[in-house]
Amino acid sequence: MTDDFNYQSFASRDAMVKSATETIAKAVTSAISKKGHASLMLSGGSSPRPVYEALRDIDLPWEKVTIGLIDDRWIDRGLPGSNETFLDETLFKGAARKAIFIGLKTSDANPALGEKASASKLESIPHPFDVCVMGMGLDGHTASWFPGSKGLDAALDMNNPETVIAINAQGCPVAGDHPERITLTLSAVMSAKQIILMIPGAGKADVFQQSATKSVYESPVKALRAAGARLTVMTDEA
Repeated sequence: MTDDFNYQSFASRDAMVKSATETIAKAVTSAISKKGHASLMLSGGSSPRPVYEALRDIDLPWEKVTIGLIDDRWIDRGLPGSNETFLDETLFKGAARKAIFIGLKTSDANPALGEKASASKLESIPHPFDVCVMGMGLDGHTASWFPGSKGLDAALDMNNPETVIAINAQGCPVAGDHPERITLTLSAVMSAKQIILMIPGAGKADVFQQSATKSVYESPVKALRAAGARLTVMTDEA
């Protein structure tokens, strides 16, 4: 495992958000210039919210961008807690609503039954993904890779060829009221050309630093370190 990633600490939250927004916009612009389209995989949560709110009105050829999700709760779009709802309330309120959006949620009763259908939906998103935007919880989870969750071993198996996997995070303290999740696998995230991990605040920065001394099952965010130079960690711990 390599630690040859980019670690950027900013003096303020505004500075971090500005840099993250510019980095994503630049990656999207570059991808479209080179191949005519871009793929952008996004996480929910408070960490990227201001980035999406800043990104949504940037003048980009959004109609050439396909947006997908890193993970989601098994909740219908329009309901609280759904990451599709979250994007509707943030990114898609601006010019970015012109982008093509592919969600993970299906009509199946639970994520285990919906795995194949979710994976099939993602086949329409250009691979490899140009950018994956990740967050992290204070328990060291990223995506829906919760320590102690059912499905975590398979999610973190780099030899797992599947793009998505169902996670049952019942009993995991930070999973909240919706432990049934669908998430990209580690192998799918690691295939991305660029991974941006946002960890605002000293508390989350400490959790990320401490992950280096733990196993990936104790602190799954550690697994992203293997991306090396393709990983950029952004914090405002300073």
